[in-house]
Amino acid sequence: MAKYGIGASAPRKEDDRFLRGRGQYVGDIRMAGTRDVAFVRSPIAHARLKRINIPEQFRNVVFTAEHLTGVKPIISAPPLKGFKYSVEPILAADKVRYVGEMVAMCLASTRAQAEDIASAVTLELEELPAVTDMLEACQPGSPLVHEEWGDNIFVEFSENGPVDEVAKTAAIKVTRNIRTARHCMFPMEGRGIIAFRDPRLRYLTLITSTQFPHSVQTGLCECLGLEDGEVRVISPDVGGGFGYKGLLCREEVALGWLALQVDHPVRWLEDCREHLSANANCREHHYHISGYASRDGKLLAIDCIGHVDAGAYSSYPISSAPEAAQIANLLPGPYVFP
Repeated sequence: MAKYGIGASAPRKEDDRFLRGRGQYVGDIRMAGTRDVAFVRSPIAHARLKRINIPEQFRNVVFTAEHLTGVKPIISAPPLKGFKYSVEPILAADKVRYVGEMVAMCLASTRAQAEDIASAVTLELEELPAVTDMLEACQPGSPLVHEEWGDNIFVEFSENGPVDEVAKTAAIKVTRNIRTARHCMFPMEGRGIIAFRDPRLRYLTLITSTQFPHSVQTGLCECLGLEDGEVRVISPDVGGGFGYKGLLCREEVALGWLALQVDHPVRWLEDCREHLSANANCREHHYHISGYASRDGKLLAIDCIGHVDAGAYSSYPISSAPEAAQIANLLPGPYVFP
């Protein structure tokens, strides 16, 4: 450590192999006997799932929620006052709540064959009114994503100060409505998973493109009813993440379950369409904000009502709350208020 002082630019140890094309991502890993998975996903945002039609010749390689007996849904429920948690099924059973939600899992010798099987599966859906705007979702009478909630709000935060007093005397007031568009991470490498049951030790192994392998291990154990010592999660080289590779994804649970049912490795590699439509996209915010300042430009107070589109389900393990919770901390920026 004496070679590099505080603030020095130390060379990265991993750069050489990446620059020479010697990195090893999930898609680079080859295991004998591996079969590929493709998912049947909902084409519409909100509907009752009436029936899944599976051609007879594919019934032994297509899996639905009925097959996943004993598998628990993903639940992220932080101990926050007033937080309403969601129950996220691994495969949708009665209802779909967003475009791209997983309904069935198809297994074949190649990804192309698995996709052909998925295209042969048809869904009978009773379309329901959908809400796609977070401000509309907060209005009375808006279509409910989770009927038992009574509204579409995961949680509300508030941080109060003497804004009303400042507003009465401030020389300058500026009010704006600001909206940010939804962000999609789109890293160099999408998600990828290889799952298999270790033939010698008999535990479940997942090789997955994650930056938080221990969170994935914990979530898998919760959903599959396994002990920590029965699940091994390996994170190889990860080609970028930007947040979404820090979550437990439904595909990881689905492939973990499938690997316990078969005697060969199973693999899923995310494609661009899946990433854009069925991922943990984020950062769609709306702010109604007023800033109060003195005549010489000193910022005195900020009054803001912020809305964050957190999607249909609460992400595991961090939940759907952090983006909204950060507003009060980040909004003041470098300014010191009286």
